[in-house]
Amino acid sequence: MTYKETLLFIGKCLTISHEEKNKRIVEKQLKSELIDWDLVVEVSTEHCVFSALYCNLKRADFLHYLPEELVNYMIYITDLNRERNQQIIAQAKEINELLLANNITPIFLKGTGNLLEDLYEDIGERMLGDIDFLVSPKKINSTNELLLKAGYKNNTSQLQLHSSHRHLPRLTKDDRIGAIEIHRSLLKGKSESQFSYTKIIKTCIKKRAITCLSYENQLIHVILTKQINNNDYKLNEVSLKSVYDIFLMSKKIITLKAINVFPHFFKYTNSYLAISSFILNNPKTVIYKSDKKTLKKLNTFVFLLDNENYHTIRYRILKSYLFVKRALSTVFGAFFNKSDREFVFSRILNLKRR
Repeated sequence: MTYKETLLFIGKCLTISHEEKNKRIVEKQLKSELIDWDLVVEVSTEHCVFSALYCNLKRADFLHYLPEELVNYMIYITDLNRERNQQIIAQAKEINELLLANNITPIFLKGTGNLLEDLYEDIGERMLGDIDFLVSPKKINSTNELLLKAGYKNNTSQLQLHSSHRHLPRLTKDDRIGAIEIHRSLLKGKSESQFSYTKIIKTCIKKRAITCLSYENQLIHVILTKQINNNDYKLNEVSLKSVYDIFLMSKKIITLKAINVFPHFFKYTNSYLAISSFILNNPKTVIYKSDKKTLKKLNTFVFLLDNENYHTIRYRILKSYLFVKRALSTVFGAFFNKSDREFVFSRILNLKRR
């Protein structure tokens, strides 16, 4: 199996609980006994969907097609992840209670928000990093102070963030499993004002006293986090974890209608939906507009999948270029902007301490 074949196989597997067409295709592939399971494990782990892959194969009653040793490993990892997520949920609820008691309403984002909103049939499906939440920009400092008083500490490796960064330095607590990122904004740079706290707060969902983004805004956020914050639009990259989230959200909302609410981001959101649909073998609910610009972006993505060596070289060059461009912009900005000066100075001091 090539990387492309593996990616598309996993993509179809992630839909078999809902897409009968893909279920038949996957079963045929499994019966062929031509699956490179080592590569499937590698790619699904890299994209953080290993547990989701297991859960979908289990629900389809396909585990008997897999090597017994692999099934046991999948069960072990998914059980560990489920236990971790139970602790994450408890920690998020604890944070929510603390902040609400002090007239601060956190809006939980990304995987934590999805778990709290019951997006997944099994909480063991989603692999999480940090507990991300957004608060009113006016209350971000008081939120940070409250958590510091509650025993959280600044993670020293994250202290050198720019003062305008979309979240504060990561916080950790010795007896809690999840690191915390308090967001002042959802997107980086000039895009922030187009998808800000004031634009999403009125449509947020409250469930059991916990506030999360609406499913429409969750869809926008999961895409733009990749496309803008992580530069995936320029790099032509994709995350199966976000693709799976998009697929599950598409069962609750009309995707094309949701992205039309923010026309400023349409080229990012529509192209990511197109790529997601391709990876998932065109499920009925992942709807996008098939225009020339989007099809060109999709064709480029497919071309890069078919030419792995070229993709790797292109990715490294672009990644380096974007890093240097950002660094030079900050250094140049230091001559005119106080925040940039403080950031550059703190970086220099940090290098001297090493």
